[in-house]
Amino acid sequence: MAIVEMVLPPMGESVFEATVNSWLKQVGENIQQDESLVEVATDKVDTDVPASHTGVLQEILIQEGEVAQIGQPIALINTDGDAPAKNESTAAQATPVAEPMAEDNTSEAGGEIEMVLPPMGESVFEATVNNWLKAEGDTIEADESIVEVATDKVDTEVPASASGVLTKILVQEGELAKIGSPIALIKTADGNMTVVTSSTKSETITEKQAEAINGQDAPVQATASRTTLAANGERFYSPLVRSIIAKENISTQELTQVNGTGLEGRVTKKDIMAYLQNRGQAKPVSQAAPVAKAVAPSAPASNSAPLVKASPMANDEIVEMDRMRKMIADRMVDSKRQAPHVTSFVESDVTEVVNWRNANKNPFQQRYKEKLTFTPIFVQAIVKAIQDYPAINASVDGDRIIMRKDINIGIAVALPSGNLIVPVIKNADKLSLAGLAEKVNDLAKRARENKLTPDDLSGGTYTVSNIGSFGNIAGTPIIMQPQVAIMALGSIQKKPAVVETPQGDFIGIRQKMILSHSYDHRVVDGQLGGLFVKRVSEYLEAWNKDVHI
Repeated sequence: MAIVEMVLPPMGESVFEATVNSWLKQVGENIQQDESLVEVATDKVDTDVPASHTGVLQEILIQEGEVAQIGQPIALINTDGDAPAKNESTAAQATPVAEPMAEDNTSEAGGEIEMVLPPMGESVFEATVNNWLKAEGDTIEADESIVEVATDKVDTEVPASASGVLTKILVQEGELAKIGSPIALIKTADGNMTVVTSSTKSETITEKQAEAINGQDAPVQATASRTTLAANGERFYSPLVRSIIAKENISTQELTQVNGTGLEGRVTKKDIMAYLQNRGQAKPVSQAAPVAKAVAPSAPASNSAPLVKASPMANDEIVEMDRMRKMIADRMVDSKRQAPHVTSFVESDVTEVVNWRNANKNPFQQRYKEKLTFTPIFVQAIVKAIQDYPAINASVDGDRIIMRKDINIGIAVALPSGNLIVPVIKNADKLSLAGLAEKVNDLAKRARENKLTPDDLSGGTYTVSNIGSFGNIAGTPIIMQPQVAIMALGSIQKKPAVVETPQGDFIGIRQKMILSHSYDHRVVDGQLGGLFVKRVSEYLEAWNKDVHI
Protein backbone atom coordinates (compact mmCIF):
# COMPACT_ATOMS: atom_id res chain seq x y z
CA MET A 1 0.00 0.00 0.00
CA ALA A 2 1.39 3.39 -1.01
CA ILE A 3 0.45 6.06 1.55
CA VAL A 4 1.23 9.78 1.36
CA GLU A 5 0.56 12.41 3.99
CA MET A 6 -1.43 15.44 2.88
CA VAL A 7 -0.34 18.52 4.84
CA LEU A 8 -2.13 21.80 5.48
CA PRO A 9 -0.71 24.15 2.81
CA PRO A 10 0.32 27.81 3.37
CA MET A 11 -2.68 30.08 3.90
CA GLY A 12 -1.00 33.44 3.45
CA GLU A 13 1.49 35.63 5.28
CA SER A 14 1.26 35.61 9.11
CA VAL A 15 -1.23 32.69 9.09
CA PHE A 16 0.17 29.83 11.18
CA GLU A 17 -2.87 27.61 11.78
CA ALA A 18 -6.40 26.85 10.61
CA THR A 19 -9.50 25.20 12.05
CA VAL A 20 -11.08 22.31 10.14
CA ASN A 21 -14.71 23.28 9.48
CA SER A 22 -15.92 20.37 7.37
CA TRP A 23 -14.52 17.34 5.53
CA LEU A 24 -16.08 17.16 2.06
CA LYS A 25 -15.05 13.50 1.63
CA GLN A 26 -15.29 10.52 3.94
CA VAL A 27 -12.69 7.87 4.69
CA GLY A 28 -12.71 5.26 1.89
CA GLU A 29 -13.95 7.61 -0.82
CA ASN A 30 -12.08 8.14 -4.07
CA ILE A 31 -10.57 11.60 -4.54
CA GLN A 32 -8.95 13.44 -7.43
CA GLN A 33 -5.88 15.63 -7.20
CA ASP A 34 -6.91 19.33 -6.81
CA GLU A 35 -10.46 18.33 -5.87
CA SER A 36 -11.76 20.25 -2.86
CA LEU A 37 -11.33 17.92 0.08
CA VAL A 38 -11.77 19.94 3.26
CA GLU A 39 -13.07 23.36 4.34
CA VAL A 40 -10.87 25.25 6.81
CA ALA A 41 -11.07 28.60 8.55
CA THR A 42 -8.19 30.93 9.45
CA ASP A 43 -8.33 34.26 11.26
CA LYS A 44 -8.51 35.93 7.85
CA VAL A 45 -10.52 33.73 5.48
CA ASP A 46 -12.57 30.55 5.09
CA THR A 47 -11.43 28.42 2.18
CA ASP A 48 -11.44 24.95 0.61
CA VAL A 49 -8.23 22.92 0.55
CA PRO A 50 -7.73 20.69 -2.51
CA ALA A 51 -6.41 17.13 -2.37
CA SER A 52 -2.66 16.89 -2.92
CA HIS A 53 -2.90 13.50 -4.72
CA THR A 54 -5.30 11.25 -6.58
CA GLY A 55 -6.32 8.10 -4.69
CA VAL A 56 -8.45 6.99 -1.76
CA LEU A 57 -8.86 8.95 1.48
CA GLN A 58 -7.24 6.48 3.86
CA GLU A 59 -7.48 8.36 7.18
CA ILE A 60 -8.51 11.77 8.53
CA LEU A 61 -5.89 12.99 11.01
CA ILE A 62 -7.48 16.32 12.03
CA GLN A 63 -11.16 16.12 12.92
CA GLU A 64 -13.79 18.81 12.38
CA GLY A 65 -13.43 21.58 14.94
CA GLU A 66 -9.77 20.81 15.60
CA VAL A 67 -6.86 23.16 14.84
CA ALA A 68 -3.97 22.23 12.51
CA GLN A 69 -0.67 24.03 12.08
CA ILE A 70 0.54 25.07 8.61
CA GLY A 71 2.61 22.16 7.25
CA GLN A 72 1.03 19.63 9.65
CA PRO A 73 -0.38 16.37 8.17
CA ILE A 74 -4.18 16.45 8.09
CA ALA A 75 -4.98 13.26 6.14
CA LEU A 76 -3.51 10.08 4.66
CA ILE A 77 -4.12 9.28 0.98
CA ASN A 78 -3.65 5.82 -0.57
CA THR A 79 -2.31 6.57 -4.03
CA ASP A 80 -2.73 2.90 -5.06
CA GLY A 81 -6.49 3.27 -4.66
CA ASP A 82 -9.16 2.85 -7.34
CA ALA A 83 -9.66 6.54 -8.08
CA PRO A 84 -9.56 7.21 -11.89
CA ALA A 85 -6.91 9.56 -13.26
CA LYS A 86 -8.10 13.04 -14.24
CA ASN A 87 -6.02 13.18 -17.42
CA GLU A 88 -2.86 11.79 -18.90
CA SER A 89 -0.59 14.29 -17.24
CA THR A 90 -1.84 13.37 -13.77
CA ALA A 91 -2.30 9.65 -14.39
CA ALA A 92 1.19 8.85 -13.28
CA GLN A 93 0.75 8.19 -9.58
CA ALA A 94 3.20 9.76 -7.18
CA THR A 95 5.64 7.43 -5.50
CA PRO A 96 5.26 7.87 -1.75
CA VAL A 97 8.15 8.83 0.41
CA ALA A 98 7.45 6.15 2.99
CA GLU A 99 4.77 4.42 5.02
CA PRO A 100 3.44 6.82 7.65
CA MET A 101 5.09 4.97 10.54
CA ALA A 102 8.57 4.97 9.00
CA GLU A 103 11.22 6.62 11.15
CA ASP A 104 13.14 8.25 8.31
CA ASN A 105 11.08 9.29 5.29
CA THR A 106 13.93 10.79 3.32
CA SER A 107 16.29 7.82 3.57
CA GLU A 108 13.68 5.35 2.32
CA ALA A 109 12.56 7.48 -0.56
CA GLY A 110 15.84 7.78 -2.36
CA GLY A 111 16.06 9.75 -5.60
CA GLU A 112 16.86 13.41 -6.06
CA ILE A 113 15.46 15.30 -3.09
CA GLU A 114 14.54 18.96 -3.01
CA MET A 115 15.83 20.25 0.32
CA VAL A 116 13.62 23.09 1.52
CA LEU A 117 14.34 25.97 3.88
CA PRO A 118 12.95 24.88 7.27
CA PRO A 119 11.02 27.12 9.72
CA MET A 120 13.25 29.76 11.34
CA GLY A 121 11.03 30.83 14.21
CA GLU A 122 7.89 32.84 14.82
CA SER A 123 7.08 35.56 12.25
CA VAL A 124 10.10 34.68 10.07
CA PHE A 125 9.04 34.16 6.45
CA GLU A 126 12.33 34.31 4.53
CA ALA A 127 16.09 34.09 4.91
CA THR A 128 19.16 35.22 2.99
CA VAL A 129 21.75 32.61 2.02
CA ASN A 130 25.06 33.81 3.46
CA ASN A 131 27.41 30.97 2.66
CA TRP A 132 27.22 27.44 1.28
CA LEU A 133 29.42 25.16 3.40
CA LYS A 134 29.35 22.45 0.72
CA ALA A 135 29.86 22.69 -3.04
CA GLU A 136 27.98 20.93 -5.81
CA GLY A 137 29.24 17.36 -6.09
CA ASP A 138 30.21 17.08 -2.41
CA THR A 139 29.02 14.12 -0.36
CA ILE A 140 26.87 15.16 2.61
CA GLU A 141 25.36 13.43 5.63
CA ALA A 142 21.88 13.94 7.07
CA ASP A 143 21.85 16.65 9.76
CA GLU A 144 25.29 17.92 8.64
CA SER A 145 25.40 21.72 8.36
CA ILE A 146 25.58 22.61 4.67
CA VAL A 147 24.49 26.27 4.44
CA GLU A 148 24.55 29.42 6.56
CA VAL A 149 21.47 31.65 6.34
CA ALA A 150 20.47 34.96 7.88
CA THR A 151 17.02 36.13 8.94
CA ASP A 152 16.02 39.47 10.41
CA LYS A 153 16.53 37.88 13.84
CA VAL A 154 19.50 35.52 13.69
CA ASP A 155 22.24 33.98 11.57
CA THR A 156 22.19 30.19 11.72
CA GLU A 157 23.30 27.01 9.95
CA VAL A 158 20.83 24.71 8.20
CA PRO A 159 21.48 20.94 8.28
CA ALA A 160 21.04 18.61 5.32
CA SER A 161 17.65 16.88 5.20
CA ALA A 162 19.12 13.65 3.80
CA SER A 163 22.40 11.86 3.11
CA GLY A 164 23.74 11.80 -0.44
CA VAL A 165 25.42 14.08 -2.95
CA LEU A 166 24.69 17.80 -3.28
CA THR A 167 23.83 17.87 -6.98
CA LYS A 168 22.57 21.42 -7.39
CA ILE A 169 22.36 24.66 -5.38
CA LEU A 170 19.05 26.38 -6.18
CA VAL A 171 19.50 29.57 -4.12
CA GLN A 172 22.85 31.29 -4.53
CA GLU A 173 24.76 33.23 -1.87
CA GLY A 174 23.19 36.62 -1.28
CA GLU A 175 19.78 35.53 -2.59
CA LEU A 176 16.53 35.31 -0.61
CA ALA A 177 14.57 32.11 -0.02
CA LYS A 178 11.07 31.76 1.37
CA ILE A 179 10.43 29.39 4.28
CA GLY A 180 9.42 26.04 2.75
CA SER A 181 10.91 26.78 -0.70
CA PRO A 182 13.55 24.45 -2.24
CA ILE A 183 17.15 25.60 -1.79
CA ALA A 184 19.11 22.58 -3.05
CA LEU A 185 18.90 19.16 -4.72
CA ILE A 186 20.35 16.09 -3.00
CA LYS A 187 20.94 12.88 -4.95
CA THR A 188 20.28 9.72 -2.95
CA ALA A 189 19.45 6.69 -5.10
CA ASP A 190 16.74 6.74 -7.81
CA GLY A 191 15.35 9.46 -10.03
CA ASN A 192 12.24 10.75 -8.29
CA MET A 193 12.08 14.30 -7.01
CA THR A 194 10.68 14.70 -3.51
CA VAL A 195 9.71 17.89 -1.71
CA VAL A 196 10.84 17.37 1.89
CA THR A 197 9.77 19.61 4.76
CA SER A 198 11.62 20.09 8.02
CA SER A 199 9.40 17.47 9.66
CA THR A 200 10.19 15.01 6.81
CA LYS A 201 6.67 15.17 5.40
CA SER A 202 6.83 15.11 1.61
CA GLU A 203 5.09 15.19 -1.69
CA THR A 204 6.40 13.35 -4.76
CA ILE A 205 6.44 14.40 -8.43
CA THR A 206 7.31 11.81 -11.03
CA GLU A 207 9.38 12.64 -14.10
CA LYS A 208 6.32 12.45 -16.32
CA GLN A 209 4.38 14.84 -14.10
CA ALA A 210 7.31 17.24 -14.05
CA GLU A 211 7.36 17.32 -17.84
CA ALA A 212 3.61 17.97 -17.91
CA ILE A 213 3.96 20.83 -15.45
CA ASN A 214 6.88 22.39 -17.30
CA GLY A 215 4.92 22.31 -20.52
CA GLN A 216 2.12 24.52 -19.16
CA ASP A 217 1.90 28.20 -18.40
CA ALA A 218 3.48 28.50 -14.94
CA PRO A 219 1.18 31.19 -13.52
CA VAL A 220 -1.91 28.99 -13.94
CA GLN A 221 -0.59 25.92 -12.10
CA ALA A 222 -2.65 24.79 -9.15
CA THR A 223 0.59 24.02 -7.36
CA ALA A 224 2.25 27.34 -8.20
CA SER A 225 3.79 28.92 -5.15
CA ARG A 226 2.57 32.06 -3.46
CA THR A 227 5.90 33.67 -4.31
CA THR A 228 5.49 32.96 -8.05
CA LEU A 229 1.99 34.33 -8.15
CA ALA A 230 2.95 37.35 -6.12
CA ALA A 231 5.74 38.16 -8.54
CA ASN A 232 3.26 38.15 -11.43
CA GLY A 233 0.41 40.01 -9.78
CA GLU A 234 1.34 40.96 -6.24
CA ARG A 235 -1.61 38.93 -4.98
CA PHE A 236 -2.09 35.94 -2.72
CA TYR A 237 -4.17 33.13 -4.29
CA SER A 238 -5.60 30.45 -2.00
CA PRO A 239 -5.20 26.76 -2.98
CA LEU A 240 -8.88 26.67 -3.98
CA VAL A 241 -8.53 29.70 -6.27
CA ARG A 242 -5.31 28.31 -7.76
CA SER A 243 -7.08 25.04 -8.62
CA ILE A 244 -9.84 26.98 -10.44
CA ILE A 245 -7.21 29.05 -12.27
CA ALA A 246 -5.52 25.85 -13.47
CA LYS A 247 -8.76 24.09 -14.40
CA GLU A 248 -10.05 27.04 -16.43
CA ASN A 249 -6.62 27.85 -17.96
CA ILE A 250 -6.78 31.47 -16.84
CA SER A 251 -3.67 33.33 -17.99
CA THR A 252 -1.67 35.86 -16.04
CA GLN A 253 -3.03 38.67 -18.24
CA GLU A 254 -6.60 37.59 -17.48
CA LEU A 255 -5.91 37.60 -13.75
CA THR A 256 -5.27 41.33 -13.94
CA GLN A 257 -8.93 41.74 -14.93
CA VAL A 258 -10.23 40.03 -11.79
CA ASN A 259 -11.20 42.45 -9.04
CA GLY A 260 -10.36 41.01 -5.62
CA THR A 261 -12.87 41.70 -2.84
CA GLY A 262 -11.02 39.78 -0.12
CA LEU A 263 -8.60 41.03 2.51
CA GLU A 264 -6.06 43.45 1.02
CA GLY A 265 -7.48 42.91 -2.46
CA ARG A 266 -7.22 39.11 -2.46
CA VAL A 267 -9.13 37.19 -5.12
CA THR A 268 -11.76 34.91 -3.55
CA LYS A 269 -13.63 31.96 -5.05
CA LYS A 270 -16.63 34.25 -5.55
CA ASP A 271 -14.47 36.75 -7.47
CA ILE A 272 -13.00 34.14 -9.81
CA MET A 273 -16.41 32.52 -10.48
CA ALA A 274 -17.95 35.93 -11.21
CA TYR A 275 -15.15 36.59 -13.68
CA LEU A 276 -15.71 33.26 -15.43
CA GLN A 277 -19.40 34.04 -15.91
CA ASN A 278 -18.46 37.20 -17.83
CA ARG A 279 -15.23 35.89 -19.36
CA GLY A 280 -14.32 37.66 -22.55
CA GLN A 281 -16.49 40.68 -21.76
CA ALA A 282 -14.25 42.30 -19.13
CA LYS A 283 -12.14 45.21 -20.25
CA PRO A 284 -8.39 44.76 -19.79
CA VAL A 285 -6.87 46.72 -16.94
CA SER A 286 -3.27 47.47 -16.25
CA GLN A 287 -1.31 45.16 -13.97
CA ALA A 288 -0.62 48.11 -11.70
CA ALA A 289 -4.25 48.18 -10.54
CA PRO A 290 -4.24 45.08 -8.30
CA VAL A 291 -0.84 46.08 -6.95
CA ALA A 292 -2.15 49.45 -5.83
CA LYS A 293 -5.24 47.84 -4.32
CA ALA A 294 -3.21 45.25 -2.45
CA VAL A 295 -0.76 47.61 -0.84
CA ALA A 296 -3.05 50.55 -0.22
CA PRO A 297 -4.25 49.44 3.25
CA SER A 298 -0.70 49.23 4.63
CA ALA A 299 0.70 52.33 2.95
CA PRO A 300 -1.39 55.38 3.83
CA ALA A 301 0.75 57.79 1.84
CA SER A 302 -1.67 60.64 2.35
CA ASN A 303 -1.05 60.56 6.11
CA SER A 304 2.74 60.40 6.02
CA ALA A 305 5.29 63.02 5.09
CA PRO A 306 7.45 62.39 2.03
CA LEU A 307 10.96 61.11 2.67
CA VAL A 308 13.58 63.84 2.61
CA LYS A 309 16.45 62.88 0.34
CA ALA A 310 19.88 63.50 1.86
CA SER A 311 22.62 64.78 -0.42
CA PRO A 312 26.20 63.90 0.55
CA MET A 313 28.64 66.76 0.96
CA ALA A 314 32.30 66.89 -0.04
CA ASN A 315 33.81 65.45 3.14
CA ASP A 316 31.06 62.93 3.90
CA GLU A 317 31.55 59.18 3.99
CA ILE A 318 28.76 56.96 2.65
CA VAL A 319 28.22 53.70 4.58
CA GLU A 320 25.74 51.14 3.29
CA MET A 321 23.39 49.66 5.88
CA ASP A 322 24.09 46.01 6.55
CA ARG A 323 21.27 43.47 6.36
CA MET A 324 20.48 43.49 10.08
CA ARG A 325 20.44 47.28 10.27
CA LYS A 326 17.95 47.40 7.39
CA MET A 327 15.74 44.87 9.15
CA ILE A 328 15.87 46.79 12.43
CA ALA A 329 15.02 50.02 10.61
CA ASP A 330 12.02 48.45 8.90
CA ARG A 331 10.72 46.92 12.13
CA MET A 332 11.07 50.14 14.10
CA VAL A 333 9.24 52.17 11.44
CA ASP A 334 6.51 49.52 11.22
CA SER A 335 6.05 49.51 15.01
CA LYS A 336 5.68 53.29 15.22
CA ARG A 337 3.26 53.25 12.31
CA GLN A 338 1.12 50.44 13.74
CA ALA A 339 1.04 51.32 17.42
CA PRO A 340 0.35 54.72 19.04
CA HIS A 341 3.14 54.80 21.62
CA VAL A 342 2.69 56.27 25.09
CA THR A 343 5.51 56.32 27.67
CA SER A 344 5.12 56.59 31.45
CA PHE A 345 8.04 57.24 33.82
CA VAL A 346 8.53 56.32 37.47
CA GLU A 347 11.58 57.11 39.60
CA SER A 348 12.38 54.18 41.86
CA ASP A 349 14.51 54.05 45.01
CA VAL A 350 16.63 50.90 44.56
CA THR A 351 19.02 51.49 47.46
CA GLU A 352 18.19 48.16 49.11
CA VAL A 353 18.66 46.33 45.80
CA VAL A 354 22.07 47.92 45.25
CA ASN A 355 23.25 47.19 48.79
CA TRP A 356 22.05 43.58 48.64
CA ARG A 357 23.62 42.96 45.23
CA ASN A 358 26.97 44.47 46.29
CA ALA A 359 27.03 42.30 49.41
CA ASN A 360 26.08 39.08 47.63
CA LYS A 361 27.62 39.22 44.15
CA ASN A 362 30.83 37.39 45.13
CA PRO A 363 29.14 34.63 47.20
CA PHE A 364 26.57 34.27 44.41
CA GLN A 365 29.28 33.73 41.78
CA GLN A 366 31.10 31.22 43.98
CA ARG A 367 27.94 29.21 44.55
CA TYR A 368 26.27 29.35 41.13
CA LYS A 369 29.27 30.06 38.89
CA GLU A 370 27.32 32.98 37.43
CA LYS A 371 27.81 36.74 37.65
CA LEU A 372 25.03 38.55 39.48
CA THR A 373 24.07 41.67 37.53
CA PHE A 374 21.08 43.91 38.17
CA THR A 375 19.21 42.62 35.10
CA PRO A 376 17.82 39.35 36.59
CA ILE A 377 16.66 41.29 39.67
CA PHE A 378 14.77 43.74 37.46
CA VAL A 379 13.36 40.91 35.33
CA GLN A 380 12.07 39.16 38.46
CA ALA A 381 10.26 42.35 39.55
CA ILE A 382 8.75 42.77 36.06
CA VAL A 383 7.55 39.14 36.05
CA LYS A 384 5.81 39.65 39.39
CA ALA A 385 4.15 42.83 38.08
CA ILE A 386 2.95 40.93 34.98
CA GLN A 387 1.35 38.35 37.25
CA ASP A 388 -0.46 41.23 39.00
CA TYR A 389 -1.45 42.90 35.72
CA PRO A 390 -1.71 40.05 33.14
CA ALA A 391 -3.35 42.32 30.54
CA ILE A 392 0.09 43.81 29.83
CA ASN A 393 1.28 40.36 28.68
CA ALA A 394 -0.60 40.47 25.40
CA SER A 395 -0.26 40.73 21.63
CA VAL A 396 -2.35 42.44 18.97
CA ASP A 397 -3.57 40.53 15.92
CA GLY A 398 -5.70 42.81 13.78
CA ASP A 399 -8.78 43.58 15.88
CA ARG A 400 -8.09 40.74 18.32
CA ILE A 401 -6.14 40.84 21.58
CA ILE A 402 -4.24 37.65 22.39
CA MET A 403 -3.82 37.26 26.15
CA ARG A 404 -0.56 35.36 26.64
CA LYS A 405 -0.44 32.76 29.39
CA ASP A 406 3.31 32.17 29.19
CA ILE A 407 5.56 34.94 30.47
CA ASN A 408 8.49 35.11 28.04
CA ILE A 409 10.77 38.10 28.62
CA GLY A 410 12.87 39.47 25.75
CA ILE A 411 16.22 40.99 26.74
CA ALA A 412 17.66 43.56 24.33
CA VAL A 413 21.38 42.90 23.78
CA ALA A 414 23.74 45.30 22.02
CA LEU A 415 26.09 43.51 19.60
CA PRO A 416 29.72 44.42 18.87
CA SER A 417 28.58 45.52 15.40
CA GLY A 418 26.40 48.20 17.00
CA ASN A 419 23.19 46.37 16.07
CA LEU A 420 20.60 45.12 18.53
CA ILE A 421 19.14 41.65 19.06
CA VAL A 422 16.46 40.43 21.50
CA PRO A 423 16.79 36.84 22.80
CA VAL A 424 13.95 35.53 24.95
CA ILE A 425 13.82 33.98 28.43
CA LYS A 426 11.02 31.41 28.12
CA ASN A 427 8.69 30.88 31.12
CA ALA A 428 10.55 33.45 33.21
CA ASP A 429 7.95 33.15 35.97
CA LYS A 430 9.09 29.60 36.66
CA LEU A 431 12.75 30.54 37.21
CA SER A 432 14.45 31.47 40.47
CA LEU A 433 16.77 34.46 40.71
CA ALA A 434 19.71 32.13 40.10
CA GLY A 435 17.93 30.63 37.09
CA LEU A 436 17.22 34.08 35.67
CA ALA A 437 20.86 35.10 36.16
CA GLU A 438 22.02 31.99 34.32
CA LYS A 439 19.61 32.63 31.43
CA VAL A 440 20.49 36.32 31.13
CA ASN A 441 24.24 35.62 31.09
CA ASP A 442 23.93 32.70 28.66
CA LEU A 443 21.75 34.55 26.15
CA ALA A 444 23.87 37.70 26.27
CA LYS A 445 27.08 35.70 25.76
CA ARG A 446 25.73 33.67 22.85
CA ALA A 447 24.22 36.79 21.27
CA ARG A 448 27.60 38.54 21.20
CA GLU A 449 29.23 35.36 19.84
CA ASN A 450 26.54 35.03 17.11
CA LYS A 451 25.51 31.60 18.44
CA LEU A 452 21.81 32.17 19.07
CA THR A 453 19.27 29.80 17.50
CA PRO A 454 15.94 30.84 15.93
CA ASP A 455 14.13 29.43 18.98
CA ASP A 456 16.13 31.76 21.25
CA LEU A 457 14.56 34.74 19.46
CA SER A 458 10.94 33.63 19.21
CA GLY A 459 7.94 33.70 21.50
CA GLY A 460 8.59 36.91 23.43
CA THR A 461 5.60 38.43 25.26
CA TYR A 462 7.26 41.44 26.96
CA THR A 463 10.63 43.14 26.38
CA VAL A 464 13.21 44.81 28.63
CA SER A 465 15.95 47.16 27.43
CA ASN A 466 18.75 48.11 29.84
CA ILE A 467 19.67 51.57 28.56
CA GLY A 468 21.33 52.33 31.89
CA SER A 469 24.35 50.30 30.80
CA PHE A 470 25.10 53.19 28.41
CA GLY A 471 24.68 55.84 31.11
CA ASN A 472 21.18 56.85 29.96
CA ILE A 473 18.78 57.87 32.73
CA ALA A 474 15.52 57.48 30.74
CA GLY A 475 14.24 56.74 27.27
CA THR A 476 11.18 56.12 25.10
CA PRO A 477 11.71 52.56 23.81
CA ILE A 478 9.91 51.27 20.72
CA ILE A 479 7.61 48.27 21.17
CA MET A 480 8.57 44.89 19.70
CA GLN A 481 5.55 44.00 17.55
CA PRO A 482 3.18 42.28 18.09
CA GLN A 483 3.78 42.80 21.83
CA VAL A 484 2.05 45.73 23.53
CA ALA A 485 4.70 47.07 25.94
CA ILE A 486 8.42 47.44 26.64
CA MET A 487 10.38 48.77 29.61
CA ALA A 488 13.67 50.68 29.54
CA LEU A 489 15.84 50.54 32.66
CA GLY A 490 17.75 53.76 33.31
CA SER A 491 21.11 54.09 35.03
CA ILE A 492 21.30 53.94 38.82
CA GLN A 493 22.52 57.22 40.32
CA LYS A 494 23.16 58.50 43.83
CA LYS A 495 20.85 61.40 44.65
CA PRO A 496 19.92 63.42 47.73
CA ALA A 497 16.40 62.57 48.78
CA VAL A 498 13.97 63.02 51.65
CA VAL A 499 13.96 59.90 53.83
CA GLU A 500 10.96 59.38 56.08
CA THR A 501 11.61 57.73 59.49
CA PRO A 502 9.63 57.40 62.74
CA GLN A 503 11.94 60.06 64.19
CA GLY A 504 11.14 62.48 61.35
CA ASP A 505 12.31 63.34 57.84
CA PHE A 506 15.91 63.90 56.88
CA ILE A 507 18.00 64.25 53.74
CA GLY A 508 19.95 61.16 52.75
CA ILE A 509 21.92 59.79 49.81
CA ARG A 510 19.80 57.24 47.95
CA GLN A 511 20.29 55.05 44.86
CA LYS A 512 17.70 56.14 42.29
CA MET A 513 16.74 55.02 38.77
CA ILE A 514 14.03 55.85 36.25
CA LEU A 515 11.79 53.14 34.76
CA SER A 516 10.48 54.10 31.30
CA HIS A 517 7.44 52.13 30.17
CA SER A 518 6.22 52.42 26.56
CA TYR A 519 2.89 50.80 25.69
CA ASP A 520 0.48 50.44 22.79
CA HIS A 521 -2.40 52.84 23.40
CA ARG A 522 -4.67 50.80 21.14
CA VAL A 523 -5.06 48.20 23.89
CA VAL A 524 -3.24 49.59 26.96
CA ASP A 525 -4.73 52.70 28.53
CA GLY A 526 -2.84 55.12 30.75
CA GLN A 527 -4.19 53.58 33.95
CA LEU A 528 -2.91 50.08 33.18
CA GLY A 529 0.36 51.33 31.72
CA GLY A 530 1.02 53.62 34.67
CA LEU A 531 -0.03 51.15 37.38
CA PHE A 532 2.15 48.44 35.88
CA VAL A 533 5.39 50.45 35.94
CA LYS A 534 4.50 51.68 39.43
CA ARG A 535 4.09 48.07 40.59
CA VAL A 536 7.53 47.18 39.22
CA SER A 537 8.95 50.08 41.24
CA GLU A 538 7.14 48.92 44.37
CA TYR A 539 8.66 45.45 44.11
CA LEU A 540 12.15 46.94 43.74
CA GLU A 541 11.70 49.41 46.61
CA ALA A 542 10.37 46.61 48.86
CA TRP A 543 13.37 44.37 48.18
CA ASN A 544 14.14 42.17 51.18
CA LYS A 545 17.73 42.84 52.12
CA ASP A 546 17.75 39.65 54.21
CA VAL A 547 16.94 37.36 51.28
CA HIS A 548 19.40 34.48 51.06
CA ILE A 549 21.14 33.40 47.88
